[in-house]
Order: sequence, then C-alpha cells, then structure tokens
Amino acid sequence: MTRRSAPEREARRTALILASSQAVLGSAAPIAISLGGLAGFYLLGTDKSLSTLPVTAFNVGVAVGAVPAAAIIRGVGQRGGFMTGTIATALGGLIATLGLFQSGFWLFVCGLLGIGIGGAFIQQFRFAAADNAPPEFKAKAISFVLAGGVFTAVIGPQIVIFTRDLLAPVMFAGSFAAILPLALVGAVLLSFLRVPAGSVKSSVDADMPARPLGEIVRQPQFAVGLLCAVGSYALMSLVMTGAPLAMVGCGFTPDDAALGISWHVMAMFAPSFFTGALISHYGKETVVAAGLVLLVGCAIVALSGIQLWNFWTALILLGLGWNFGFIGATAMVAGSYRVSEKGKVQGFHDLVLFSSVALGSLSAGIVYNHWGWEMLSWIVLPVTGICLLSLIALRLVVSKRISAG
Repeated sequence: MTRRSAPEREARRTALILASSQAVLGSAAPIAISLGGLAGFYLLGTDKSLSTLPVTAFNVGVAVGAVPAAAIIRGVGQRGGFMTGTIATALGGLIATLGLFQSGFWLFVCGLLGIGIGGAFIQQFRFAAADNAPPEFKAKAISFVLAGGVFTAVIGPQIVIFTRDLLAPVMFAGSFAAILPLALVGAVLLSFLRVPAGSVKSSVDADMPARPLGEIVRQPQFAVGLLCAVGSYALMSLVMTGAPLAMVGCGFTPDDAALGISWHVMAMFAPSFFTGALISHYGKETVVAAGLVLLVGCAIVALSGIQLWNFWTALILLGLGWNFGFIGATAMVAGSYRVSEKGKVQGFHDLVLFSSVALGSLSAGIVYNHWGWEMLSWIVLPVTGICLLSLIALRLVVSKRISAG
C-alpha cells in the first residue's frame, strides 16, 4: 500500500469534516426544494404561477450570498466563515417556519432566501477541500465533499416525511423547524475544522500575482467549465423543482414526490465516491460529456410517460448527469486560477452559477403552469447540445495549441 504524504493526510481529514458537515447542513436543501413549491402552492390564492418562487428565493440566496460568503471566509478563515453560514441557515429555517404559521407567503419566501444564503457557504466546501489539497488530490477532494450528499439524500427527505405534519394543522412547518437542530449539529462538526499547515504556501503558484478577473474568465477552460456547470446545474434545478408539482398534479402524493427527490439526491451524490477517480483516469472534459449525455437520457425518459417510474427514473438520471457534469466542470474551473485569485474567481463563479440556477427554479413554475411537464423536459435537449458543442470546441482549441507548440 502506498504511504500517503502528510499534506494528503491533512487534506483527507479536512475533506472528511467538510463532507460530514455537507451531509447535515446540506439536508436543508432537499427540504427547501421538495416542500418549497408545494408550500408556495398552498399559501397562494387562485393564481399559482409563483408557487415555485420560494424555491427560486432559495437559489437566489445561494447566488447573492456567493460573493459575500467567499469574502467572509477569506477574511475570518474557513472555520469562522462556515460557522457564519450555519447561523444564516438556522435563521432562514426559523423565518420560514414563522411564515407558515402566519400563512405569510412573502415571509416564507424570505425564510427560504435565508436558507439559500446559508447554502452559499455550504457551496464553498468543495472549493475549500480543493484549495487545501495537493494538486493530484484536488478532484478527489471535491468528490469526497460532495459524497457527503449521499447522506443528505437520506436525511433531508426522511425529515420531510417524518416532520411534515409534526406541527399540524400547519402543514410543512415541522420540516422547516427541523432545520434549526441541523444547523446546530453542523456547527459542532465544523468546530473541528482546521486549515492544513502550509497547504496554501506550498502551492507552486502561491506567490504569483493575481490576474484581472476578465483575463481569467476569458480562458477557454474557465469559460467552458463555467458554461457546463451552469448548464448542468440550471437544468437540474429546472427539472427537479418542477417534478414535485408534476407528480402531485398527476395524482401522486407529496410523500411520493419527497421519495422521488430522495432518489434524485442520492443519484446526485452517490457517484462522488468514484467521480474523482474517473476524472483522474479519463479527464475532466470526458466526464462532463458523460454527464450531459445522462441529462439527455433524463429528458427522453420524462417525455416517454407520466407513470411514477418515469418521474423517479428521470430524476435519478438527472442526479447522475448533474454529478458528472458539475464535478467535472468544477474541476475544470479549479484548474484555471491561481491561489492569489481564488477568492474573486470562486465568488464570481458561484454568483453566475446560482443566478442561473435561480432562473431555472423560477422558470419551472411558470413553464409548468403554462405548458406542462412535457415542455420542462424538452428544454433539456437544446441546453445540453450547446454544452456538448462547447466541449468539442475546447478540445479543438487545445489540440490546435498542442500542434502549434
């Protein structure tokens, strides 16, 4: 057995803590996503077009919180920054619960916005794991952290099922109240976090000056990586947000919808145990392309019928496609900037990414109410086509440079 170096051992410890925190704190996301649209539907009057606005607010929170989260983490350190995120998550859960008790749609929307802001800090876990890892371990470190989502896939939906009626007659309030103890447990786990000694200083580009943001984002690798991350994540948000509404609309129960989201979240994160190894063996771009093909499969299954197995299978393929597409794209982006540039690049990346994700979730309610589940599924095909073409173009650019050099 190969003996691991001290930096790799420290990187694994950091990734394990972040993965555990992801498992607990990340469970707020499936609660918000699986119940946000349904709660909005019940809180609204006759016009249900804005029923998915609470889920959109969650994604907007992740988007608008991206840059401040990166700045706070950079200013006070990873442990202090991530602790700040747990406070935001807890406050969001409390406000959402109060909104449900008061039948206040907009107060509920504000609560999910707060949960999303807390989620912006959670999204920084993957970058923290990569930044604290030696180059050869970066992709695996990202996968380790996202593998924590396997437990999120179990914890979040089970909380929904067992707490949905806990504070009856106020529907769904128990599930959002449960976010507060989740935040407390997450804070305890994060208290063990430490930055591996010398992890940043040992980087070969640590002392190189930071380039302007415009120069960084114009790199083909960064641009294509961001495009594929946006495509994978926004499509996942669009279809996943619309799926519970479509399932309930087709006569299935909210528990059926929650279990569908459970299978989906499991598929999102379970492959993370080996996605890093696939990236190391086949390359980032190949893994991203495989994810996009799986998203096409999701659309085909969704368009083939409206039985429960169609919804669940489509959601599983959606999760698998997201995993390969998003982790591969994140690895592409992580290899395109220097240590001195990471704060502004990561903040910009997540701002663009989650703004697109928020647009996807908002569009889900509008598209579903006006054109139905079928149109939601059709949208997947042209977006994945554009992403695949960008990967081909990147491959041609790289090949041309190799030939010229």
